[in-house]
Amino acid sequence: MAAKIVAQPFEVRLMHKIHRDSTVFEDKFYKGISPTVVPIGIAAPTGLILAGFINKDEALKREGYRAGATFILNSALSVGLKYSIQRKRPFVKYPDLFHKKAHVGPLSFPSGHTSTAFATATSLTLATKKWYVAVPAYAWASGVAYSRMYLGVHYPSDVLGGMVIGIGTGFLVWKVDKWMQKK
Repeated sequence: MAAKIVAQPFEVRLMHKIHRDSTVFEDKFYKGISPTVVPIGIAAPTGLILAGFINKDEALKREGYRAGATFILNSALSVGLKYSIQRKRPFVKYPDLFHKKAHVGPLSFPSGHTSTAFATATSLTLATKKWYVAVPAYAWASGVAYSRMYLGVHYPSDVLGGMVIGIGTGFLVWKVDKWMQKK
């Protein structure tokens, strides 16, 4: 099997190093962080909007709406690309090298979990402009991204694509809204 790994593309070799037999703690941690994406992705804009209403802060409400729009745009782009590209998951293409450690659909690129995590982190960072929000938000998003490779359900390029889409949608929605406010 070692000869097979060396003959594989770089990202397959990299992923094989990440996706290894591991400790029970690592398995539980990475299996636990991935499912937090949708609840946190929904809670972030909802929390901003609610805080805006409670504090009668129109700017904070607007940030919440931006974060919600980012979540929706990011989800649409990620799912659209996934079904357009139709890249098979690593455990499907290389069943002798990878086994899935999470329940997922059949398509791999881009990583929707990663794109949603980075879209949420970008939205929160742009909304608050505080390092003490940005650092944990991006640390969480990075943990989600790593977990997708660790769990054997995404290639590194899937995760990188998800990061670009997530950060890009966050900035795009923010910029378009700023532009619309000037009109």
